[in-house]
This record gives sequence, structure tokens and C-alpha cells, in this order.
Amino acid sequence: METLQESRAEVIDAADAERRRIERDLHDGTQQRLVWLAMNLGMARATLKDLPEPAMQVITQAHEESKQALKELRDLVRGLHPAVLTDEGLDAALSGLAARAPFPVRLSVDVAQRASPTIEAVAFFVVSETLTNIAKHAEATKASITVVRKGDRLRLAVRDDGRGGAAPERGSGLRGLAQRVGSVDGELRIDSPQGGPTTIEVELPCE
Repeated sequence: METLQESRAEVIDAADAERRRIERDLHDGTQQRLVWLAMNLGMARATLKDLPEPAMQVITQAHEESKQALKELRDLVRGLHPAVLTDEGLDAALSGLAARAPFPVRLSVDVAQRASPTIEAVAFFVVSETLTNIAKHAEATKASITVVRKGDRLRLAVRDDGRGGAAPERGSGLRGLAQRVGSVDGELRIDSPQGGPTTIEVELPCE
């Protein structure tokens, strides 16, 4: 049993390291090329005023498409494993998520000692996916995130004042959360009565 647990932990750590490598490659390679493309199309759009209207329409459309592609790539990179999580930890990474949410989010992080990169990645994924689900389905006006480390356990809770009724069997998002949390022997609890509010609690082993 111990050998199987160690093997699974090694596989999970390897997968997390691969996600970080993909994030670096996308950030340093593809994302930079898209930035260059968008900048050049923007310059062409601003300066080539004497082109025929059909040509200008093509440049304008290409510029807008390149900006949208860049935004989507940035969102993808942040979802994989944001650099700020590695460099500065959960507080800074979750602050970014809270700031980008389309509703007010109150954040409280009390983590004196950082957990392993794999556990931090799971915690970040849980909060990111939960805020996305709230924005899409909950019709909430506000939310709160609480993260606390006590001993060898990392506990986090995400609450919203939405319409409730969240359940894993109703969508792949919550099933994905349960699978991700379960992969590191964590625990997931969902309290979401019809009419709300919804509270999602997760407990993760730090060691």
C-alpha cells in the first residue's frame, strides 16, 4: 500500500511539473509571438489609412482576432499554473483570481508555511474552477474565499450568495473538482441548497 501511494504521488508530481513546463513554453514562445502579431496588425490598422476598404476590413478583423486569441491563451496559461503561484504563493495567485472575477470577492489567506507545489496547484485549481462556475451558473452578487493552513492540512472554503443547487452530478466542473481533490487524498464537501447560498469546502494534506 505504501509503495502504491508513493508511486501515485510521484505520478501526480510529474504531471504537475509537466503542466508548469507547458505554461512556461506557452508564455515564452507562443504568447510572445501573438503579442508581436497583434502589435504589428495594430500598427498597420492605424497607419495604412489609404488602403481599399476590403483590405482594411481584413486587417481590422485579423487584429481583433489576434487580440482575442491572445486573451484566450493568457486565460489558458493562468489556468494551467500561473507563474505568480510558483514565485509568490497562494495569496498572490488567488488575489489575481479574485480581482478578475466579475463580482466582488473577499479573500482571506492565512498560510504561514507553504504547501508542496502540487498541493498549491490543486488549491488554485479548486478556487479558479469554483469562481468560474459561480460566474456561469450561480447568479451571485458576491463571494468569499478563505484559505487556512492548520498543521499538515490546508483548508479552503469558497462561498457565494447565488441561487444554489450545485451538485457534481449536474455538471463536469464539480466532478472535475472532486477528481482533482481526490487525486491527492483530499476531501471535498458541497453545501448548496436550492435558493443558496453555496459553500464548497476542501481539505488537502500538506505533507
